[in-house]
Amino acid sequence: MIETLASYRHRLGLALLALLLPTCLTAQSTAAISYTLDASASSVSARVPFFGLSSKTARFPRMEGTVSVVPGAPERALVDVTFDAEAIEAPDETTLRRLRGERFFWVERYPTIRFVGRSLTMTSATQGRVTGELTARGVTQPETLDVTFTGDPTEAGSEAVSFSGEMEIDRRQYGMKSYQLIVGNKVKIKLNARMVPN
Repeated sequence: MIETLASYRHRLGLALLALLLPTCLTAQSTAAISYTLDASASSVSARVPFFGLSSKTARFPRMEGTVSVVPGAPERALVDVTFDAEAIEAPDETTLRRLRGERFFWVERYPTIRFVGRSLTMTSATQGRVTGELTARGVTQPETLDVTFTGDPTEAGSEAVSFSGEMEIDRRQYGMKSYQLIVGNKVKIKLNARMVPN
């Protein structure tokens, strides 16, 4: 009777192990890969048409952020990047003063700009679209960032990955409606970033 009970327990343990092992392996294989943005190797710029003949570009040299990617499930990716609006740079003092002022970024009241991407759709091994929300001047709008990676971000994890991204927004949706006869409404934003695995 004792041997029978021991044998039963042994078989039960093996059965439980067989049931749990695939779950454990799946959980390990789908663990999120986390990155931190390398601010020293990253930059973002915003270019806007000027008088319909040329353009002016502002730059945001200071930022921080994190990226989380799940292998095999890019739709579960999370991108969270914050730009320091107070550190904005412009090609001339007049433009800088206006951009920092109440009619544009109003950095005194809204010192940061934030993009939170909640899903990554890969269109190839190194290209995709990140959908999420951009918050600027206290207004949040849905936006899409087209991205190009230097490698497959869902297969990395042990090495840094760089990417470039572009999106076009309408500044009027963020309460920036001044100087429409001089400054274009469509703003092209470009992001270059280097992600370092945690």
